[in-house]
Amino acid sequence: MTSRHTPSPPSNMVRVRGAREHNLKNVDVDIPRDSLVVFTGVSGSGKSSLAFSTLYAEAQRRYFESVAPYARRLIDQVGVPDVDSIDGLPPAVALQQQRGTPSTRSSVGSVTTLSSLIRMLYSRAGSYPPGQPMLYAEDFSPNTPQGACPECHGLGRVYEVTEALMVPDPSLTIRQRAVASWPLAWQGQNLRDILVTMGYDVDKPWRDLPKKQRDWILFTEETPTVPVYAGLSPEDTRVALKRKLEPSYQGTFSGARRYILHTFTHSQSALMKKRVAQFMLGSPCPLCDGKRLKREALSVTFAGYDIGELSQMPLLQVAQVLKPVADDAYLQQADEAGEVLTHQQTRDARERRVAHGASGHANAPDVRHTPNLSVEKRLAAQRIAQDLLERVSTLTDLGLGYLALERSTPTLSSGELQRLRLATQLGSQLFGVIYVLDEPSAGLHPADGEALFEALQRLKAAGNTLFVVEHDLETMRRADWLIDVGPAAGEHGGRVLYSGPPSGLAQVDESQTRAYLFADQAPQSRPARKPSDWLRLEGISRNNLNSLTVEFPLGCFTAVTGVSGSGKSSLVSQALLELVGAHLGRVVNDREAEELSLEDDAPQVSDGQVTAGLDAIKRLVQVDQKPIGRTPRSNLATYTGLFDQVRKLYAATPEAKAQGYDAGQFSFNVAKGRCPTCEGEGFVSVELLFMPSVYAPCPTCHGARYNPQTLAISWQGLNIAQVLQLTVDEAVPVFAEQPGIRRSLQVLSDIGLGYLRLGQPATELSGGEAQRIKLATELQRNARGATLYVLDEPTTGLHPRDVDRLLAQLNVLVMAGHTVIVVEHEMRVVAQSDWVIDMGPGAGDQGGRVVVAGTPQKVAASKKSRTAPFLAQVLGNI
Repeated sequence: MTSRHTPSPPSNMVRVRGAREHNLKNVDVDIPRDSLVVFTGVSGSGKSSLAFSTLYAEAQRRYFESVAPYARRLIDQVGVPDVDSIDGLPPAVALQQQRGTPSTRSSVGSVTTLSSLIRMLYSRAGSYPPGQPMLYAEDFSPNTPQGACPECHGLGRVYEVTEALMVPDPSLTIRQRAVASWPLAWQGQNLRDILVTMGYDVDKPWRDLPKKQRDWILFTEETPTVPVYAGLSPEDTRVALKRKLEPSYQGTFSGARRYILHTFTHSQSALMKKRVAQFMLGSPCPLCDGKRLKREALSVTFAGYDIGELSQMPLLQVAQVLKPVADDAYLQQADEAGEVLTHQQTRDARERRVAHGASGHANAPDVRHTPNLSVEKRLAAQRIAQDLLERVSTLTDLGLGYLALERSTPTLSSGELQRLRLATQLGSQLFGVIYVLDEPSAGLHPADGEALFEALQRLKAAGNTLFVVEHDLETMRRADWLIDVGPAAGEHGGRVLYSGPPSGLAQVDESQTRAYLFADQAPQSRPARKPSDWLRLEGISRNNLNSLTVEFPLGCFTAVTGVSGSGKSSLVSQALLELVGAHLGRVVNDREAEELSLEDDAPQVSDGQVTAGLDAIKRLVQVDQKPIGRTPRSNLATYTGLFDQVRKLYAATPEAKAQGYDAGQFSFNVAKGRCPTCEGEGFVSVELLFMPSVYAPCPTCHGARYNPQTLAISWQGLNIAQVLQLTVDEAVPVFAEQPGIRRSLQVLSDIGLGYLRLGQPATELSGGEAQRIKLATELQRNARGATLYVLDEPTTGLHPRDVDRLLAQLNVLVMAGHTVIVVEHEMRVVAQSDWVIDMGPGAGDQGGRVVVAGTPQKVAASKKSRTAPFLAQVLGNI
């Protein structure tokens, strides 16, 4: 409901009445249009429910009402929000921190549509070899049949499966699993038995078999089906074949290479894909040099570069290539070369020169860059280059100049991806639209924050409205209008505490944002802890790191800082994890196997070594923001392990014992306990003709997920489904007498996740929530030996109040003798660390070095660090 603190709203408003989506409590609020409006509040307070699930969802629903039903089914819809009415709502565009379906063929160039313009530039204005006909734009795309390299089919890599890879020890026999690439279990035995039937000697050392036999076993594409006599010796098998005895079954053979490629391409199992990948040797395609295009396309150059070379450049370098061509002196140069322009072309060029204040041609590009171009080609080149340069400049202004056009989107952070989409919208020239943004400052160094704010102001100046869900205090201060939702999370939130100019929030005592926005809640100062030892890395080379040497204090809290693209994550989340993980025998980022495909580049390996401090580390824990599960069946309770203990409690009740139920009866993943209609999902899919499928609560269990027999068992007056509906905070008193469960719940509450339901599906959790659940799972364990914890931007998506809670828990780990290293942009966290390593000074090629390392005070005093002034500002408040 509208707060008593809400001032009189302007007339041009979006009026929301009776919003009840998620935890919103019948909210009424008026929001101005043509303004920068920031929605804030602690994590889980309901701000995203208001901005995205209500306002954006309703705008999208109204648009879809005008779309033909057949077309509607092709579009992923948000759904109908639970709200009485919204008046004055224009069309909306959402820029959320979601990746969509990751594909290595999706790149910076495709997301921003820059690749289309680049292809047009080469098609219309490229320098062609003598006699070569003009190519169309599609001929410069590796994703089209006419553009793709015929050798690697547009992948850029070719894969070799050799005998040496598949048979690492040729002294072994086939029975001794000489063909290591074959499956290990029954399927491998099946292939060996088939070879026995076919007359191959499976007991002779591999190297002693005739080469013709070895090649057929490994490389044949034939798939013969033969009778198999399981368990019989080769001699007995021959007898059985001669007598035409009934076989155990008919088995189909698959060559070792065929098995590898088929498994890698089609298997849904990440582990299977990872296993067979070790038998494949990838290398850049020799025909296209890894550029993915046919030779005809690569023979066309612009400014001396083929399109593959231009796509591999950082955007900052692309801008340098385009500037001379976009300059009006480029056409003047054509005049002086004796080329004749038409009257219209001359007038167009003169008008552009006047508009840009250009005179003379002192900055004319070197004529050798684009030799023998006709006037028409020069004019096309200039116009396309001007458009490209404007778009590229927007990206570089947003701190993304270190990215290359061909960089695939799965390798980008969610913050980088959202800023790419923001830059694309800046060039769309839409007006009268509401843009709904989800923390655009996420992953952004404060030094790049000014450019982001200017980008938002440009969208507003073009006649648009910006609704921004944000935790960044500087963005809040500079907003036109602030909506604070809360006061707390979950059931304790969902109210609009304040709606008005930012200064008015100072009068709202109930707001948890107020204390931070007006600097009442400054970080607490404390002396830096002394290291127990030092972890020293030498000769580190990875991405833009080049033979870097760096030291991390052990037994301390270290923050690694620097602008976006400076090399922070390359150092910490890649090199450090890999080198320390290799020493401890731990495979880092094992989940990346799930996304392996033939289109991926070869996995990079970090060069360098750890020269000191390894003996002081017994465990390595990476707490990342990857999902805790990919289906709704994975949830908070199952991931933390507390649900195992809850199910045992139910199995121990007299009623359960009387029925002979064990703990499996209370799992919605096991047939005996779950609802047979929805198979434990809690909902069913309803197919609608010409409309998207909709999900409805299961008509049998009504969303409870269990069958009636299981739901009949209660503990403390609650059945198992009701326990899953409890929030963490609600569950704490319920399980107060159960030490193991209580400990898990208390840590989740302490870290700021008390508002989540125990059965909250993994698919509904943000990256920040997933990361804190993983951290809470670690905190509830009794750590075995000195542990190194590595976190990449753990404050993403956190309100300053929740940042304080997170810091308190990380300090618990350090006080227990462990080491915590975070990559971080939040200066309030950096100010409270023991040691800071500032990377940079710039991004990409201008970064990759340690600018300064030391206490926060030492880093804040550095004249070379771009982090220093922002850190000094926070330290000044302590």
